[in-house]
Amino acid sequence: MNGIIIKAIGGIYTVEAPDGVYECKARGVFRKKRITPLCGDNVEILVDENTPVIEKILSRKSEIIRPPLANLDVLVFVSSTCEPQPNLLLLDKFIAVAVHKNIEPLIVFTKIDKTDYKQYSDIYEKCGMQVFGIDNTTGVGAEQLKNALKNKISAFTGNTGVGKSSLLNNIFPELDLATNEISQKLGRGKHTTRHVELYKLSEGGYIADTPGFSSFDTNRYDIIFKDELADCFTEFAPFVDKCRFQDCSHTKENGCAVIEAVNEGIIPKSRHCNYVAMYEEARQLKEWEHR
Repeated sequence: MNGIIIKAIGGIYTVEAPDGVYECKARGVFRKKRITPLCGDNVEILVDENTPVIEKILSRKSEIIRPPLANLDVLVFVSSTCEPQPNLLLLDKFIAVAVHKNIEPLIVFTKIDKTDYKQYSDIYEKCGMQVFGIDNTTGVGAEQLKNALKNKISAFTGNTGVGKSSLLNNIFPELDLATNEISQKLGRGKHTTRHVELYKLSEGGYIADTPGFSSFDTNRYDIIFKDELADCFTEFAPFVDKCRFQDCSHTKENGCAVIEAVNEGIIPKSRHCNYVAMYEEARQLKEWEHR
């Protein structure tokens, strides 16, 4: 039968199937092929009188290495409007990684009661992304975000202090209850466990509880080479084929249609500035070492 891996720890995979939840082992052939089943994988399992076994891992539409997750539909990037101030370069790096991995980026700004977040949301809405402003004290905006995640597999990331935990508790109180229950069983702090787990939401879909995923090192785990970077800025797409030079880097060339779109206000200037900074970083990579 088919199912989805909702927890992976110590070589034991918890698979949710239509008729129940099974604790499974994986066939040895996966190890020989250097394939590791991941939380979020859709799998075929064989259930007999012995331990249920994962027979096949179905095709993945996305995968990230740390935390190890497959088939994510949405990565939610949480940033505050102040205290700390938004780091748009870091946010744009996250967004690029999500696009590169075929995952929809979704942006949330918290602490909207303290500062007008429109100056930031306008940038990303102009690029065709979903942006939400949420006040964790009143719950304003939480319902809209909740609806956007319905029937999807989602994970949240954000730097310390941006209100990610409060946000999760507000929109998914059952998640906090589930993690507290596990903590009591294990007799340790809620965020000391290192495994990843998917929690089924009452509205439909799953949310990944990813301890330690307050942020991730984009260069270390998800390398984007310079020739791939422009594709990760989706607002560039209508212009990249209109540049004068076929090998245009879209950083400083005369006749670059992307730069012209920036100058005309079609592409936000901050996005292009951050693209140039990321391109310079990517240019320093020795591709033969990483490939």
